[in-house]
Amino acid sequence: MKIHYDLVIIGAGPAGLAAAIAAAKHRLSVLIIGEQQDPGGQIYRNIENVDSDQVNNQGPEYSRGRSLIKAFRQAKVDYLYDATVWHVQVETTFIVSYILDNDAGQVRSNRLIIATGARERPFAIPGWTLPGVMAATAAEILLKSNNIIPEGDIVLAGSGPLLLLVANHLISAGAPVRAVLDSTPFSNYLVSLKHLPNALRSFAYLYEGIQMIQKIRKHGIQIYNNVKKIEALGGNSVENVRFQHSGRIQEIKTSTLLLHNGLVPDTQMSFLINCDHEWYEIQRYWRPVVDKWGNTSIDGVGVAGDAAGISGGVAAEISGYLAGIEAAFSLKMISDEERDSIAKPLQKQLDRDAHIRPFLDHLFKPSADLLVPRDTQTIVCRCEEVTLQQITTALQSGALNPNQLKAQIRCGMGPCQGRMCGLTVSEIIADYRKMNIADVGYFRIRPPLKPITMEQLSKLQLLGQLENANDIC
Repeated sequence: MKIHYDLVIIGAGPAGLAAAIAAAKHRLSVLIIGEQQDPGGQIYRNIENVDSDQVNNQGPEYSRGRSLIKAFRQAKVDYLYDATVWHVQVETTFIVSYILDNDAGQVRSNRLIIATGARERPFAIPGWTLPGVMAATAAEILLKSNNIIPEGDIVLAGSGPLLLLVANHLISAGAPVRAVLDSTPFSNYLVSLKHLPNALRSFAYLYEGIQMIQKIRKHGIQIYNNVKKIEALGGNSVENVRFQHSGRIQEIKTSTLLLHNGLVPDTQMSFLINCDHEWYEIQRYWRPVVDKWGNTSIDGVGVAGDAAGISGGVAAEISGYLAGIEAAFSLKMISDEERDSIAKPLQKQLDRDAHIRPFLDHLFKPSADLLVPRDTQTIVCRCEEVTLQQITTALQSGALNPNQLKAQIRCGMGPCQGRMCGLTVSEIIADYRKMNIADVGYFRIRPPLKPITMEQLSKLQLLGQLENANDIC
């Protein structure tokens, strides 16, 4: 591994892998940094190590990852795995600081691509911190990584395609799924209808969704639609889930509650380096402002895949190829004519894949009922155990934005740096002050992005020292 590359890519999911393949093909020196031991990101997690039956159980999009990872393994790319990026400095070049095992290091690049993917939207309901309550993606990770399923009855609650997908994967693995509580408002179905004709051009996606619903029902699992007021109940762990359905309060006994309220871009890195962002009202998340190549407001920085806006694994891969091609062009390895010629079929494919997106975004627009908690004792910031009551009190005392809340009551100041509460905090402020959330803003992201120990920090060899040593040699 070198200390200076043409291109450093942060994230080894479909977008990052595709960007690395494209850039390396055009003779760029490339380093890709991933947090897992194997490439593939969350969507293709552990795909190199599972048998064909497990791949088939995960569906056709999962199997697509095998050919992508095979191409990546054959590319001339340096891969730093099990590594965590905790800081990026923007100078005339970029200095990327990372943690690897018990050490810390730095690497310099002429260009940077952020391909950190998506994370689940915070889902702050009463009882969500009880043992046995998990994010749906956490169950998916356990299943893909170790073929482990939760013990006892399982209830899934929330909204979005991934909720149905995880339910299907658990059913295929033999897990005792008891019910699916779908919080998608009925009004969303009416609003999304006008986008259905265009979505039919991507009928395969629609058919896959229909099949997922049919599979759940075929196994005798009840789907409760238009659910509201979801609560997890229990003492030492979750024992019941309470919800409102058809105007009545109901309870279901369960030992595992899996929550999912949609995916949002992982914007921590792009916020850290001060890229321009915009508020996407339909899906209610922040996303970096990018052009068709993934270029951001900061020269030399690209964002690819779901980190630029939720679009799915296929679109993420294509956007990664485009970002890698753009990196080669910006570093003068190909002409603009070559870039445009290579990109043309990719952009057509990306446009085709996007036909269904407006339909999905409107259909699964997050329910307002679940964006802002109403029980004052609900914990909003898990790391610092800050409740809605504490946030409301701070707002009554004059706090105007997320950063003032952070300073006053430490909300968003824990190890997750606001990942688990940031959007909820902004929603609470907007609701309380009757403001547009775009005007409320988001936490100011500071390094370290991820926890780093003093021991690791003490072992950090500053890049300047390494470069000076190389010059002397």
